[in-house]
Amino acid sequence: MSETPELTPEQRKVVDQPADARVLVTAGAGAGKTHTLVRRLDRLVDEEELSAGEILVLTFSRAAVRELSDRLTRHGEAARFVRARTFDSWALEVLLQVDVLGGWEDRSFGDRIDGAREAIENGLADELYGDDQLLHVVIDEVQDLVGARRELVETLLERFGCGFTVVGDPAQSIYGFTLGPKSTVEERQAETNRFFVWLRNTFGEELTELNLTANFRAQTSEAEIALGFGPQLRASAESGSGVTSLYDDLRTTLRSGALNLGTLDELIARAIGGWDGTTAILCRTNGQALQVSEQLHTAGVEHRLQRSARDRVAPAWLGLLIRAVDGALLSRARFDELAAALPLPAELSPAQLWRLLLRTGIGRGNDRSVDLRRLRAALASGRLPDELTAQPASRIVVSSFHRAKGLEFDQVVIVDPGVLRLDDDKKSKKTKARAIDPVDEARSLYVAMTRPRRELYWLDALDSAQIRLDRETGRWGRYGWRYWVRGGVEITGGDVFTDRPAGTKVFDADPLDMQEYLATRVRPGDEVTLERVVPEPIALDESPDYTIIHDGRPIGTASERFRTQLYRHMQTSRNYVPQNWPRLLTGVRIDAVETVAGSEAAGREAGLGPHGVWIAPRLMGLSVFVYDQKAEEDTGVTAR
Repeated sequence: MSETPELTPEQRKVVDQPADARVLVTAGAGAGKTHTLVRRLDRLVDEEELSAGEILVLTFSRAAVRELSDRLTRHGEAARFVRARTFDSWALEVLLQVDVLGGWEDRSFGDRIDGAREAIENGLADELYGDDQLLHVVIDEVQDLVGARRELVETLLERFGCGFTVVGDPAQSIYGFTLGPKSTVEERQAETNRFFVWLRNTFGEELTELNLTANFRAQTSEAEIALGFGPQLRASAESGSGVTSLYDDLRTTLRSGALNLGTLDELIARAIGGWDGTTAILCRTNGQALQVSEQLHTAGVEHRLQRSARDRVAPAWLGLLIRAVDGALLSRARFDELAAALPLPAELSPAQLWRLLLRTGIGRGNDRSVDLRRLRAALASGRLPDELTAQPASRIVVSSFHRAKGLEFDQVVIVDPGVLRLDDDKKSKKTKARAIDPVDEARSLYVAMTRPRRELYWLDALDSAQIRLDRETGRWGRYGWRYWVRGGVEITGGDVFTDRPAGTKVFDADPLDMQEYLATRVRPGDEVTLERVVPEPIALDESPDYTIIHDGRPIGTASERFRTQLYRHMQTSRNYVPQNWPRLLTGVRIDAVETVAGSEAAGREAGLGPHGVWIAPRLMGLSVFVYDQKAEEDTGVTAR
């Protein structure tokens, strides 16, 4: 176990609260809250004598789960067996125990959150948590509890009356957008700080409020330049009325207090290759992050595009492992034998991976073998441990402000988010759904500016005039100056057909050879092209089929989800039927080769074993449409 840092007096006060205390902790950026929570959990187990099963730890992202789990492993003593979970994985876990036939594995994130709240509210979860089975709840980042998740937590704390330690910072409340694309500025503002108000109104004098004010992340004056805005942002959240100049003040501070590196091209030429440690390039929107990623790929700069917190990507080695086992059980000896030839992640040892697999696929009464049927079910329903679905480490990360929440880096480069076009926004026909909240934008910029440990830089603004969010599909797209022109669309996870192995649908290939090619020749960052199979769609309200081409070889086909959303993206009005489909989609990249669960019958027929598990490409990028010559003439789009 590595050396555990000493607690400050503020941290000690949080840690030493009794197990039945109801504690609200306001913790600023870099205030050491994760370290404090690890020591808090240690005390609950060691001195308050709570078992790991009597403590519920919830957080928002898998990155936060992994960090807390890693800290518990390295620094935790009594609490090293306490398990942290995301809201989604915990909600599904509750529902699978109280309503096993409800089909919750196939339901949406929102359905699961609502279902778990109703189950608790109606007493269905009393067998799990009633009669003092749940004694303490720990929740991180509670400023981001909005809408359905806020209601779930409020129901949980009211129903079981247990102690709790909840930690948050109103200055970093940036998830109002999760209320949905049609939510208004007023609705998003009303949710800001609402959970804090509920706690104070519900528990009154029983609520203990504490603060963590020190900063342990920023090691230089440049990394500290935004910290002074924290009190103003917290005050605006608590009062319900923001200071609209905060965004402009923060942007001015960024541009005057941090070093300007010029354009992205200049950054690539001058700095990226020479920096030590980790570097993040942060953008106001994910559309801009896609632009930056595209230019880095073109320049040959290895990097990672940060995924959404809801993406769960099972690594390729897991599929290769499962396919190599004929029976229903995997023993430790067989795992060790197979592990030597698998591309296992460097950050986890085979022993750690085995424990994760055992936790996921343990059979009843069996603690020495992994039940592959249970493991497959966890894979299919998105219930793999967060440690198994982590994005691989990278020296350079490209991310939106929102997706960088909770992360930290040695250097941070912020792409100038520009002046907020509030006047233009007010003229929009969809003002209520699209209006910009300048205080929310200030909080997002504050989050970005408080990510560095050492250096903070900024880049000139990108030219993003023709890259906009398609609100019908939630994808970023390339648009022309004429409203009907479509020049490209964002490619995301779920755009590859995975119900059957590659080579058994749309194009014919040996499935075993295809799996070998995917495992050995396809790498993250590789460029692929989506090639139209036939000019016209086969089904209504869909685009034609597209084949995914890697180095001249087909490796997969586009999913029904992609074809449906491409159709909607190409519609210029509700009644318009698209006629001209791109012949090619270029500029698409491999995000990962992932393990997927599909038809067991299709897997057996393809010679891939009895488990219905194989590997498939996962795509990303802001594509470029290449049209047939006639389509170019009809639309005015020039082929690229």
